[in-house]
Amino acid sequence: MDLKPKVLLYEPIHEEGTRLLRERCELLYAHSLEEDELVKLARDADAIIIRFNGRVSERIMEASPKLKVIGRHGVGLENIDLRAARDRGIKVVYTPEANAVSVAEHFVGLALALAKHITLANQAVREGNWWVRRELTGRELHGKTLGILGMGRIGQQTARICRHGFQMEILYFDVRSYPHVENELGAKRKELEDLFKESDLISINLPLLPTTRHLVNARLLKLMKPTAYIVNMARGPIWNEEDLAEVLKTRAIAGAASDVFEEEPPSPSNPLLGLDNFVATPHSAAHTEESLIRMSLVAEDILRVLDGKEPHYPVTEEVYAQYEGMAN
Repeated sequence: MDLKPKVLLYEPIHEEGTRLLRERCELLYAHSLEEDELVKLARDADAIIIRFNGRVSERIMEASPKLKVIGRHGVGLENIDLRAARDRGIKVVYTPEANAVSVAEHFVGLALALAKHITLANQAVREGNWWVRRELTGRELHGKTLGILGMGRIGQQTARICRHGFQMEILYFDVRSYPHVENELGAKRKELEDLFKESDLISINLPLLPTTRHLVNARLLKLMKPTAYIVNMARGPIWNEEDLAEVLKTRAIAGAASDVFEEEPPSPSNPLLGLDNFVATPHSAAHTEESLIRMSLVAEDILRVLDGKEPHYPVTEEVYAQYEGMAN
């Protein structure tokens, strides 16, 4: 009897990765991301693949005696109980290099939308107000100073695009230094407060950790230049949305944009959504054809672990340590 390993997918993934799994495994799809339903589905699973939604909790792992590997289709790991996985000897793999280009390009799109008032102009033209062109005066990004919170792969790609494409000066804040980025791009590592004071444009690229939750608050936002912009490409809870809304309402800074929210989807009553100096997208920065293919290839590491081989992109001890204490 051919007993194929079973892989539980919380959500469908690109056909490239699906095909690899289908050739070797039996695929199970979750119809609900409620924990009770996932517990039932995971009982016979040898592997689980999670995208952004849902959680792989300790309870789900306890109910899955055959579980050998959990794959994250993407980068952030806050929805996986890493401690529980490590305690049970369950491998966790992810795709840390898959979406850097797509997210960095999306940042540039949001930055341009803010600086050039593109969303306001688009809406005005659709409403027949051609002469809004006399009212909307944009700003150039060329030669400005970019501050990056979190100089990981996405932060580095963002810095390269902005340095080479717009001749920006690059500042960054991170718990570690990146000498190769400093040498390549002339980037300067700064204290958090100094970065907020000196930057014309800030990109948030930090992982969501106990130490980064609501890191960006009213105190830091009020240090920014009145002409400055801030863009969140990471996770909604890294900034305090109420503080940001107040700063934007009073025009203490020029504008903000975000691909992420603390509550997703955000409530229509979220104060940010009523502000004309705020631009939003629906957590879609990584949703390009190219990035979705690369993220789906977490399937390769799933198969390697099921074959008893070492994965190419395991979660390392350093990453486990970063997420220590994260509620699940």
